[in-house]
Amino acid sequence: MSATDVTIGAATAAPQAVRPRADRFVVSVSLLFAALLGGLIWLEAPTDRLWLFLLGGVLGVALYHGAFGFTAGWRKLVVEKRSGGMRAQLFLLAIASALFIPVLAIAPSQGLSISGTVAPVGTSLLLGSFLFGFGMQLGGGCGSGTLFTVGAGNRRMLVTLLFFIIGSVIGTLHLPWWLAQPGFDPVNLSAVLSPWGALLLQILVLLGLALWAAAHERRHHGEVQKAVFRRAEYGWRSFFMGGWPLFWAALVLAVGNLLTMLIAGYPWGITFAFGLWGAKALVGLGVDMSQFEFWTWDYPALALQDSVLVNVVSVMDFGLLLGAMLAAGLAGKFNAASRNPLPWRSLLGAVVGGLAMGYGARLAFGCNIGAMFSGIASASLHGWIWFGFAFLGSLLGIRARPLFGMSRG
Repeated sequence: MSATDVTIGAATAAPQAVRPRADRFVVSVSLLFAALLGGLIWLEAPTDRLWLFLLGGVLGVALYHGAFGFTAGWRKLVVEKRSGGMRAQLFLLAIASALFIPVLAIAPSQGLSISGTVAPVGTSLLLGSFLFGFGMQLGGGCGSGTLFTVGAGNRRMLVTLLFFIIGSVIGTLHLPWWLAQPGFDPVNLSAVLSPWGALLLQILVLLGLALWAAAHERRHHGEVQKAVFRRAEYGWRSFFMGGWPLFWAALVLAVGNLLTMLIAGYPWGITFAFGLWGAKALVGLGVDMSQFEFWTWDYPALALQDSVLVNVVSVMDFGLLLGAMLAAGLAGKFNAASRNPLPWRSLLGAVVGGLAMGYGARLAFGCNIGAMFSGIASASLHGWIWFGFAFLGSLLGIRARPLFGMSRG
């Protein structure tokens, strides 16, 4: 396994005899930056952006301390026949579905102005999710994985993030053309089956997938690891130092996404901000982004005009980065994955993976968080299709990893 990968393996490792010591410098720097950025958001943006910034920080801590990575979880299922990471993700989707679908159903009667993540199904979604799945295996992490490993000081993931941003901007230029290709309108399963019918169907499908994954692992290893519900690595101290059981992280991520929807009005996303940051950089270089159709649409045009401290996705991404940095400092593991030289072939993999993820995320309406997690939790058909085609792309990405000097496992 590459040292730069987001790994579920860390969550399943045997408890260490000696507890790590917190890196006080990293903890202090992360808290200082959080205070400064929080103050700027307080001055610049509506109050809810500050809450969302803090919520992003909590999600960053959960991702790091739980080592909750979509990329390695999928690869471990394929290569090592270990299912803990995948079962944790299915558990996450089940919790989120049980939270989102009823809330979305009663929201109109309660006067709540919220909406789920529902998107059309077509050529754009199929190609984009396939490219994303391919890219995440070469880049070393998905959208959230890229952010939280950058926050934890991983140098290789900085390269992935840079080209993720570039790919996202290119994707915004091409998205209108891709949306004109064959496809059909969004399908909300709650509207088709009723909210309770959609929830029952999704829980049954997720349970079936989890049972299949466990049986797959047992067939190859004779037992199923307690990766999801294992004991905390350092007892109650794990809350601060890390080594969370995966179900802790899944609970925090699911509840955090629900809170995001209740505060912002729509669920958690990650990658829109990458395209926005790239577009703002081009504007700074004198490029007129309004010549491109995507940046004339209401939401992107408004985001381009406003400060990034006003944009919901951006402030949550900033919070996630600093939350992961704080968690890595508390665990005494900041920059732990970057202490070895970076081979050029691995860096080339980061470039290709970042570009594929960035372009794919824009075509597919987001990443594992914005499209799959939030989409399935909202009972949108596009979330399930994203899941399937991204997994197919991931299979190709796993096969391609040795070309870039990376192990398949």
